[in-house]
Amino acid sequence: MEELVIIHDKQVVTTSLKVAEIFEKEHRDVMKSIRNLTAQNFAVKKMFVEDSYLNSRNQSFPMYYLNRDGFTLLAMGFTGSKAMEFKLKYIEAFNKMEEQIRNQSLQAQVENQSTDDLKRANLLYKIANLTSDKELKEESLKSSYELITGKSIQKPKKTDYQKLYDAVTERYGDSVEDNLKGAIRFIRVWKG
Repeated sequence: MEELVIIHDKQVVTTSLKVAEIFEKEHRDVMKSIRNLTAQNFAVKKMFVEDSYLNSRNQSFPMYYLNRDGFTLLAMGFTGSKAMEFKLKYIEAFNKMEEQIRNQSLQAQVENQSTDDLKRANLLYKIANLTSDKELKEESLKSSYELITGKSIQKPKKTDYQKLYDAVTERYGDSVEDNLKGAIRFIRVWKG
């Protein structure tokens, strides 16, 4: 059995073809049920997107993409133990796919934030090395260290920053951003 749900236009959906296959119904009957639902209520139309597919003879036929709400609304009309079994499988598949999308989105946000933190930390470190203002140097080093390690410190020591900077550049050189995940893990567990 192919995947119950897919990603289409950045949305988790299934198709009227898949519903017909799984529930062992004629596709034309599933299409008729969808058309009846969309004719009854305008708000329902956003749950179903009409499209087409090519059959084995390369002929084009209509089909629908259904979001979770559309599937749920359509499947409510199906009865029997087999229908219940597949309704539960669809709900589980939709939930898993949405969770994967959420996790990917969160991971991308974390990576973007981490890249920004490393860039800010690097800039602060450069400022600390270029300035002759002792207070600015100390604050820049402290902020840089905290951004990189995620640890707050009371009294920074320049040697700590230098050791961390040296350790990261020794391990990753100029390719810190290319190896961002590894560099972040290395920095978080680094002990001077």
